[in-house]
Amino acid sequence: MDHIVLNIENDEKMIHFYTKVLLLTPERIEEYYAGKVPFPSVRMNTNTIIDLFPKKMWQHDTQTGKTNNNLNHFCIALKKQTWEALLKRLQENNIDIEQGPVLRWGSRGTGTSVYFRDPEGNLIEARYYESKDDNEKCLLNS
Repeated sequence: MDHIVLNIENDEKMIHFYTKVLLLTPERIEEYYAGKVPFPSVRMNTNTIIDLFPKKMWQHDTQTGKTNNNLNHFCIALKKQTWEALLKRLQENNIDIEQGPVLRWGSRGTGTSVYFRDPEGNLIEARYYESKDDNEKCLLNS
């Protein structure tokens, strides 16, 4: 995947969440605040970013009756130790885990996942993979 675009309403909260809770690398944050670029991003890995579109970039779509609720969720894959550290940060930041840990199938087979929301309600799945048995039965036969 190259990138995901999230429509955001509160720049400060969303940038804090993605850079301080999820510990994703900020991209173009200073340039965004300086008005040099239209939106900031955070880097998931060398090939994938999340663009954070401020309301001014998408509010015109909602005025015509069109909604921007097309994203079901997105999933980030982590090493087990990093995943465990994330769970601790979620708890420290009073962010509820809505589901999990559960086994689910993904791009690398079966992994262990939790689901939680960012400050604007986007559902995020965080998962780690273990190479023991990728054919292990998952919830919902996913």
